[in-house]
Amino acid sequence: MSSLEDRIDQGVGRKPADIVLKNGRFFDLVTGELVASDIAICGDTIVGTGESYEGHEVIDLSGRIVVPGFIDTHLHIESSLVTPHEFDRCVLPHGVTTVICDPHEIANVLGTEGIQFFLDSSEQTIMDIRVQLSSCVPATHLETSGADLPIERLLPFRNHPKVIGLAEFMNFPGVIHKDPVAMAKLEAFQHGHIDGHSPLLSGRDLNGYLSARIRTDHECTNVPEAMEKIRKGMHILVREGSVSKDLHALMPILTERLSPFLALCTDDRNPLDIAEEGHLDYMIREAISNGVEPIAVYRAASISAARAFGLKDRGLVAPGWRADLVVIDSLENCKAEMVFSAGRRVTNDLFATRKPVAPVGLDSVRARIVKAADFGVPVTESETPVIGVMPGKIITEHRRYRLPSIGNQTAVDLTNDIIKVAVIERHGKNGNHANGFVQGFGLKKGAIASTVGHDSHNICVVGVSEDDMALAANRLSEIKGGFVVVEDGKVTGEIALPVAGLMSLEPFETVRDTLHHLRQAAYALGTTLQEPFLQVAFLPLPVIPHLKISDKGMVDVDQFRLIG
Repeated sequence: MSSLEDRIDQGVGRKPADIVLKNGRFFDLVTGELVASDIAICGDTIVGTGESYEGHEVIDLSGRIVVPGFIDTHLHIESSLVTPHEFDRCVLPHGVTTVICDPHEIANVLGTEGIQFFLDSSEQTIMDIRVQLSSCVPATHLETSGADLPIERLLPFRNHPKVIGLAEFMNFPGVIHKDPVAMAKLEAFQHGHIDGHSPLLSGRDLNGYLSARIRTDHECTNVPEAMEKIRKGMHILVREGSVSKDLHALMPILTERLSPFLALCTDDRNPLDIAEEGHLDYMIREAISNGVEPIAVYRAASISAARAFGLKDRGLVAPGWRADLVVIDSLENCKAEMVFSAGRRVTNDLFATRKPVAPVGLDSVRARIVKAADFGVPVTESETPVIGVMPGKIITEHRRYRLPSIGNQTAVDLTNDIIKVAVIERHGKNGNHANGFVQGFGLKKGAIASTVGHDSHNICVVGVSEDDMALAANRLSEIKGGFVVVEDGKVTGEIALPVAGLMSLEPFETVRDTLHHLRQAAYALGTTLQEPFLQVAFLPLPVIPHLKISDKGMVDVDQFRLIG
């Protein structure tokens, strides 16, 4: 941390700067110009641009471009399947210097212990991890969660230096209908930041939701929805993750005029996709290659994001601003060749200075043993509700089919790509087990199971064979959580995620390589989905329209009730 006196002295040139970046250009997000200039850094702060400087350390950029560090405005680090320390090491080299995370996943499993783990980790990571306090634990009354976080358990964290405010308020029906638990949380944060989560909400219901002083939304999937929310004062977080891919649909709003009201986020992105495509840098490249103005997307990735969340010290390459900087080859390619986090050049040696944080939740998978017969669905005379998966979206359709039967049991229909789905309570509370049907995975055999099952993270398994589904679910208990692929009575792929059943203890490189093998094992079952595992994980998410499944049964999200 630099002193005020040192920053002034180095800015006016009385003393050499700690670091000077020479022979480069920075992208001025005010004017849209590329400005040839030295950049002087004192400690964690930029102290000079537009002038020539001397420095204790001089770095020749050889014509490269400097942009502000990128800010991911909404994500769940748990969904990267690695701990915050490994996420730091995986993503920071891509230029993401700040992330605003909601530890909602681990909080739903472990409660305050999970939030404390993230706060402890955030004080050690090189990237600046800011934490939003999980607002919906449990997310709804329609599922069994591992924890319960009323407002009294959140308040002790409110003034932590890494806490921004209240995380995504998913229970929008609870807001509109003034649920007492929801109201208590909203009241406590009326003078702070409250993140939104309101898929397809519009009209007067949206007005009521926004009247609770909810300011952001990352669930927009089309332009009319986004424009209504922007006009009503929301800051739209354009999302592109491993499953939810909304960037292309929302590119028409990524303009210079609207960029002050936009930001970027990933929500859920795993190490394999990060390795193959990138992180926010991928979103920037993709947007520009599809005609988005560079100033619009770079603003959304930095200064507009910072302003939306009250981070007043970052987002521009200018004197007095935090020295979060990314040196890239070109605006179009956005390849990070050098990254500075709070004035520190990101290297392996810098990561080695971090103190470890002990993992938590290593015994959180307490599911009962299941057998093939537990996955039976009795025949009914009426049509069967079927979850309709749409690739690239976590929104699902509510479809209905007359399914074939074997004896007194309803059977899968591979001709129409309809297979079984089940959710098994895994927190050791009640042993619930619910079965249903899903369409759109493309599986021809076998089963896929996961303890990553948003939001309560019970076991979710999809499959053609009940025997394989039982084997997959039971194997998850043996490895203390993770993903499992089973084919013809044999486990053909798995990854252990023992930290709350959500995160690996391995380096991100190991997770990345294991995910590659796991994906191949899933493809061998016939799946047509690019990312089948996170698609499985979102099937039990009863706050996203239209039809989902929890450990209590099939959920009509539009009616917000269990159905037969």
